[in-house]
Amino acid sequence: MFRKRFFILFLFLIFLTAFFSSFNFFKNETKYETRYSSPTLYPKNHQQSFSFTLLAVGDIMLGRSVNSKMRRLNNFTYPFEKTWDFLKSADLTFGNLESPFFSNCPTTDTGMTFCADPRAIEGLVKSGFDILNLANNHILNYGQAGLKQTQEILKKENILPLVQNEEQILEIKKTKIGFLGFNLTGTFNKEQVLKKIKEIDPKVDILIVSFHWGEEYSQEPSKDQIELAHQAIDFGADLILGHHPHVIQPSEKYKEKIIVYSLGNFIFDQEWSQETKKGLLGVFTFQNKKIIRAEFKEVYSQTLGQPEIEN
Repeated sequence: MFRKRFFILFLFLIFLTAFFSSFNFFKNETKYETRYSSPTLYPKNHQQSFSFTLLAVGDIMLGRSVNSKMRRLNNFTYPFEKTWDFLKSADLTFGNLESPFFSNCPTTDTGMTFCADPRAIEGLVKSGFDILNLANNHILNYGQAGLKQTQEILKKENILPLVQNEEQILEIKKTKIGFLGFNLTGTFNKEQVLKKIKEIDPKVDILIVSFHWGEEYSQEPSKDQIELAHQAIDFGADLILGHHPHVIQPSEKYKEKIIVYSLGNFIFDQEWSQETKKGLLGVFTFQNKKIIRAEFKEVYSQTLGQPEIEN
């Protein structure tokens, strides 16, 4: 009799475990996580019209010590040489350009005012970048003149500049893709951000929003960031790409859409910690105007300003 009761109790405990596990599964859209796997990339302009890939990287800072190193080596593709084959494999390649190009950029290893030698555009071109976010807290380090020069250099190389509160719309495989960039590191009007997202959403099939936000070096997003990210998706965003914390933060699936709170650093000179030398490459596969897969690979800068893809 005792064994029979024990067996029944055991079955009941299994049932409870399965029940609550199922409950958590259906409630998981408010949980955030980063999953790592080996992304499947098709060649650029491949003929499979049913799908395409977007590859996104974190902060690209080609100034300060990175700029000094490129000039010392007389090699302005140096930061990208160990990643460009992978980067240019996607149909679209996106990043956050943290330093303006400026013709009179000084050579320095110190300070918080960033600029890059215009010749560094060569590395971005060889890596196949299609669009770069400029809505961040350092793009105006050399004023409007630096921003203007950066936009001109990018456009000359057929790279779309994404500036604050102005959309970029392109078409690939009969799919209209809209991009919006917002620098949220200072005071901003959340209602205006959401209004802009709602305004652009009907004009495109897929809307990708870049948020420059959060607390530097924090490995978790704040409650305010999570709330804004959810609202942005409610208003029409399909994919949110976060930058600025300089470290990797988790990703989240919400209403079948993807939020990446921080991709971390891609190219930077923050050598003083392991976490600031890391970043994510996010590969997002779209099919029938929806995200069907989100995959991540980690990069790590063994040497200053030159990330490598981790196995």
